[in-house]
Amino acid sequence: MSDKAGLVDFARRLAGHGAELVSTGGTARVLREAGLDVRDVDELTRFPEMMDGRVKTLHPAVHAGLLARRNDPEDLAALEARGIGPIDMVVVNLYPFAEAVARPDADDQVATDNIDIGGPTMLRAAAKNFASVASVVDPADYGAVGDELDAGAGRLSHATRRRLAGKVFAATASYDAAIAGYMAGGAADDDTPARLRLDLPRAQSMRYGENPHQAAALYREGAGPWEVLHGKELSYNNLLDLSAALDLVAEFAAAPPTVAILKHTNPCGVATGESLVDAYAKAFATDTQSPFGGIVVVNRPLDIAAAEAIDAVFTELVVAPAFGDDVLEFLQRKANRRIVRYAPGAPSTALVLRSAAGGVLAQAPDLPLPALDEARADWRVATRRQPTDAEWADLDFAWRVAKHVKSNAIVYARAGATLGVGAGQMSRIDASEIAVAKSRKAGLDLAGSAVASDAFFPFTDGLLAAAGAGATACIQPGGSVRDDEVVAAADAAGGAMVFTGRRHFRH
Repeated sequence: MSDKAGLVDFARRLAGHGAELVSTGGTARVLREAGLDVRDVDELTRFPEMMDGRVKTLHPAVHAGLLARRNDPEDLAALEARGIGPIDMVVVNLYPFAEAVARPDADDQVATDNIDIGGPTMLRAAAKNFASVASVVDPADYGAVGDELDAGAGRLSHATRRRLAGKVFAATASYDAAIAGYMAGGAADDDTPARLRLDLPRAQSMRYGENPHQAAALYREGAGPWEVLHGKELSYNNLLDLSAALDLVAEFAAAPPTVAILKHTNPCGVATGESLVDAYAKAFATDTQSPFGGIVVVNRPLDIAAAEAIDAVFTELVVAPAFGDDVLEFLQRKANRRIVRYAPGAPSTALVLRSAAGGVLAQAPDLPLPALDEARADWRVATRRQPTDAEWADLDFAWRVAKHVKSNAIVYARAGATLGVGAGQMSRIDASEIAVAKSRKAGLDLAGSAVASDAFFPFTDGLLAAAGAGATACIQPGGSVRDDEVVAAADAAGGAMVFTGRRHFRH
């Protein structure tokens, strides 16, 4: 037992039903210190442990006792002829391989030392013979198993043994997948594993998926970097929105107070300000209609002034790294609101997965952008005119937001706030026209703004439309065969254009 939590109480309940306890090493010592009678496994096998304990349970006296079919006279005769007793239950949890290799000092020696051999072998043997043998791999099952033994005079039902066997095979499959993943060396930005193994427990069943006629569930290992403080469990669509919100706010982790308002995973307004309530007002001004029923995420602990501003519009999810007691009490007055606290931290470098074409697509994540000073080392000013300092700040802001808008994406921004967002259009000029139309509908002036495009302008029309709307600076990846024409158009308009050399499609 690598995890001895709850072990003594469970063993005491087993002993209370007349079970004879057999164990090894440290586990046997813990049980003896608790006053329980325990046989050492080498007494059972009549063979001493070898190789620092690497060989101790791999013995016919153990595995014949586990695998013997209780309804097969020949199996039982074989046990009797060799003086081997049947084993009715195996309680094992495995060496903590995943935790061991996650340590900063982990190397191949640490990894191989934490590959369990005897444990999985005993568990699989017991699970294979679940018709007669119980296999317990999860300490969370100790209570229920003990209760059933008490109620059933020391017996477990066939259904329970089968359920426990299923958990064993799931656990050993996950364990082997972790080892295989380590041996494969993991994935880097320009590399992917030769074989992708997924083994995740169902963490949450949902009423439905994107639509009521679609079944859905959340699968994940352990807790996520967020928790629901108030409201119903998050739905399928809520989780998609939350994921998009957390990705977006990560771009502004080191920024001044920042607020983003999202709807259907698209940002409809983002702004920084002197305070969260100031930032919220500027973000909301971008689009005063779309935020209804949307999600608001902030990069600072939420204060009461910002909470009251958010409360003025029905907001389904309010997401922040922390909430004051007065803020939480205030927001909880609306029962149909969900309040989520997230834990800021280093962005995950795990592969991003989605099902497609009958398989699973995997890619490295599009990580948050570096600070502007660092990013400018890789960017290139393509026009004759250099951006002003204010334009550089606006270009950086717009580029960060555009990265999280569904492609084709166009974002206009000025003074740390979005002015117009065009998302998910079939052509880039359509996205630009929608962004302009939305800004005009909101009564916002695009004069002196910066415009960001998630991919290159294939023609001059998109750039000319932006300049005509009032944009004086543009940021885009570059790479079109017509880049020279687009740059010439920007020069003719007296604008500044920056090529980043990297696009940010978001399909």
